[in-house]
Amino acid sequence: MRINIYYGGRGIVGDPTNTVITRMQAVLEDINVKVTRYNLYEERRNISSLANTVSECDGIILASTVEWHGTGGFMAEFLDALWLYGNKERIAQIYMCPVVMSTTYGEREGKLELAQAWEILGGKPCSGICGYVQDSVSFELNDAYATLVEKKAENMYRTISQKTVALPASNQAVRQMVAAGPQIELTAQEAEQLSKYASDDNYVQTQKEDIKELASHFKSLMGNQGVSVEDMLIKDFKDHFVPDPSFSASYSMIVKGIEKPLAIIIKGADLDAHYGSLEKPTIICKIDKDKLINITAGAETFQRAFMTGDMQVKGEFKELRKLDSLFKFGK
Repeated sequence: MRINIYYGGRGIVGDPTNTVITRMQAVLEDINVKVTRYNLYEERRNISSLANTVSECDGIILASTVEWHGTGGFMAEFLDALWLYGNKERIAQIYMCPVVMSTTYGEREGKLELAQAWEILGGKPCSGICGYVQDSVSFELNDAYATLVEKKAENMYRTISQKTVALPASNQAVRQMVAAGPQIELTAQEAEQLSKYASDDNYVQTQKEDIKELASHFKSLMGNQGVSVEDMLIKDFKDHFVPDPSFSASYSMIVKGIEKPLAIIIKGADLDAHYGSLEKPTIICKIDKDKLINITAGAETFQRAFMTGDMQVKGEFKELRKLDSLFKFGK
């Protein structure tokens, strides 16, 4: 069995959360569990890439400290990375134990926040630990508290080894309409590359500048030719269509800034692109006009827009990935 610990505190002396997870790690290692600990404050420049490490284990411990309000920025950034780049199929099989200690107020709220976040990601919850600590030295030396922490670690081990079933949670319904891609199937290599790019500030900034320049050039061309944005989008979809004889689907794109939805209907080699409503589209997309222009200009892809939250999607998600192969923009 493998369990990863993700510590979202600041690593300061006397942090009670550090005391708890250190003791839990010792107990788990004593019962032959392979435990790997990640201190997020040490990995602050690579937090996005840590999303891939979750797939390697059977359970995780999310641990953080409430010093004034909330569980802290490092933990929030790590959860964002899991939402954007994590392997949702693997997360659905992984148990999570939240550990939140407070030196002020809000430990219960923090524990609930982590549990809810994990449920929205599709993961399985374990009974967690939370508590208020006024004197870290007294807390560390208290045998009764130590025994309680040890029991929690043992219970986590039993929960994982017995594959305890949890009742469905309403939080998981959020995944039916999302701004990020739990339903997009990425290979391990694709997920690793995407998370590394996201954590590279220079790469992200260069990409933003390139997209801005290409979009500006595209709009300038439309203005010089006296063509409306709506007509140009239709033309681009038709000009860059790459037929797949075995594929049929319909896409309704609700474009912010355009009055009617953009309807894309594909039946093998036939393409129908017009503005209007579809009764039962395979996919419903929501996207800003400028973002769609970036895609048709070849500065962006549908999948990347989906993964970064620039496009919301509902429907048969396996058909979404086909858009980038059906329409070769910028080529």
